[in-house]
Amino acid sequence: PREKEEEERVLVTEKSWRPYPEARRKLRGCLEWVKRQLFHVGEDWYFLFILGVLMATISFMMDQLIFRLYEAHRWLYQEVGDILVLKYLSWTMYPMALAAFSTGFSQSITPHSGGSGIPELKTILSGVMLEDYLSIQTFGAKVVGLTCTLACGSTVFLGKLGPFIHLSVMAAAYLGKMRTSVTGEYENKFKQNEMLVAAQAVGVATVFGAPISGVLFSVEVMSTHFAVRDYWRGYFAATCGAFMFRLLAVFNSEQGKARWETIIAVFKSDLKTDFPFDLLETFFFVIVGAVCGLVGCAYLFCQRWLLAFVKNNRFTAKLLATDKPVYSVLVVLLLASITFPPGLGQLMASRLTMKEYLTSLFDSRTWGALVPNTSSVANPSGVDLWQDWYHPSATIFGTLAFFLVMKFWMLILATTLPLPAGYFMPIFIYGAAIGRFLGETVALLFPQGFSAGGTLHPVIPCGYALAGAAAFSGSVTYSLSTALLVCEATGHLTHLLPIVLAVLVANAITQKHQPSFYDGTIIVKKLPYLPRIRSRHVASYQVVVEEFMERQVVALAKGDGFEEVLVALDASADAEYPVVESTGSPTLVGTISRAQLVTFLQSHKHPQAPPGEKLATAGTLGDSCTIEPIMLQLSPWTSLHQAHHLFELLKLQRIFVSRFGELVGAVSRVEVRR
Repeated sequence: PREKEEEERVLVTEKSWRPYPEARRKLRGCLEWVKRQLFHVGEDWYFLFILGVLMATISFMMDQLIFRLYEAHRWLYQEVGDILVLKYLSWTMYPMALAAFSTGFSQSITPHSGGSGIPELKTILSGVMLEDYLSIQTFGAKVVGLTCTLACGSTVFLGKLGPFIHLSVMAAAYLGKMRTSVTGEYENKFKQNEMLVAAQAVGVATVFGAPISGVLFSVEVMSTHFAVRDYWRGYFAATCGAFMFRLLAVFNSEQGKARWETIIAVFKSDLKTDFPFDLLETFFFVIVGAVCGLVGCAYLFCQRWLLAFVKNNRFTAKLLATDKPVYSVLVVLLLASITFPPGLGQLMASRLTMKEYLTSLFDSRTWGALVPNTSSVANPSGVDLWQDWYHPSATIFGTLAFFLVMKFWMLILATTLPLPAGYFMPIFIYGAAIGRFLGETVALLFPQGFSAGGTLHPVIPCGYALAGAAAFSGSVTYSLSTALLVCEATGHLTHLLPIVLAVLVANAITQKHQPSFYDGTIIVKKLPYLPRIRSRHVASYQVVVEEFMERQVVALAKGDGFEEVLVALDASADAEYPVVESTGSPTLVGTISRAQLVTFLQSHKHPQAPPGEKLATAGTLGDSCTIEPIMLQLSPWTSLHQAHHLFELLKLQRIFVSRFGELVGAVSRVEVRR
């Protein structure tokens, strides 16, 4: 008692020595009020703000490092002099070393870091959890590998968008786990899914600096169904990311001129006109969309065929199974040899970076009119990027056509590389080249332009390049938001109507004949993703659940005991089992999880066990386990379209089928896919 009294006296003495007790009490009250008000808004907004700022900072730092690595390659290529062998070695060995390191490092950390990651994300958002694809190890491996891949430049012709969407989703998943561990809340799967959807928009916004089209693109490409309430989260996070990225770019430009290897900011273009296109040109924009759609179909078919061939061929399959860096080195050696500037590369403008490709293709001038005066024309910026497309032995049309032919198969070959890489930027540039080629052709056919109101207005090939970039990338990815993405990234809305028209035509052609780029990859990789029903024929609506459901279902009765449960667990590895009223009355009453059944076995004694065991000797499922009620079940006469819609909307894995309340079968994703 004396020790307790002494302790209380000391505490009272210490408190009495603290100055201004009344002011401190009021200050604590104010801080508590501020804390309540902040959390009253919702911690989701702080979480999304942190996510946007974090991914913008990572994107900015990656681009700074990529720029320095690429400039080192340019310096090395120039310093070796005019010795052709040394120039060839410097041109090829540098990207080969980077590609080998990117492949070896990322694959040694985790094999799930290769590719863009979007097909796996589509599978995860459809309700199938692939934990390894959202781990922190995959995040680190993808950041390092993607940096090395992009430092290879236009030689390999790969982009950043897909992997960065994957990185944003991984960061959101990790931040979500940190939040639940700090707050002690239960991890809500629906809330986690909402954050992952918002993270996709952050990935697009921090690459293109386009938050509006970033949200729309992520919804179109990644989601089968989208909750409108998630729009606010997506736009808020994407705006924070895009604003932070632009802010960092401004701070960097104050210290020195910044040049970018990857497409991260608004694409500068000097397109200024009061009359962007004539009404008659709408026909040519439709032709641009049709050509992009047809080329998109050929690209998707060839890309899916090559992926399957590389996977099944004995030589390439062995390399990809045992020596992935060797495969990357061989492919990059081929690509770099073809793009060697003194060789075929001079007909493909291979000296340009990915950023410079778009800047040149979005040039508002007509290249055909500039070719005869190459010595007298000066670009205000001091760099005539369009001249890389000009060669004395070939016209502008010849270099553009050669670029389109060669890059078609080179781009497809690059998609087989087992390293972190994005595939949206290459098809974006390729579509811009298609539009530029057709735009220059229209300008050649109509050198005086089109007459409107007695005034001649010249043809602007830049507008066709914008339409081609949006149409080809949109048709390959099954998205319409690329029309807004082009306008938002360049700052030019004058061509929005013909661009949308071209995108619609291209999508109509491609979606009729081929699956999208990411769906095709899902098919080749055999991911557990539920594809959409392509057929809209009347006969497809007549297919009912009874025709494809699983009839042999392992079920338990409420009165079953130890032996029946043991037989059921041995018969199948299902995560949950249906429970019926009794063996003679198969009325479906609910479900029970496999974990509960294992606990039931552990707490009850086997009938043939020694009498010394201190376990329950009797007991049934109805008495010892919690049977979950059935919230949703199908009828045998439910159509395939209705079942497919339920699986997509509710992200179901398995659902039971009953006829007049009696269990008759089950339908899982396997049956619906088949």
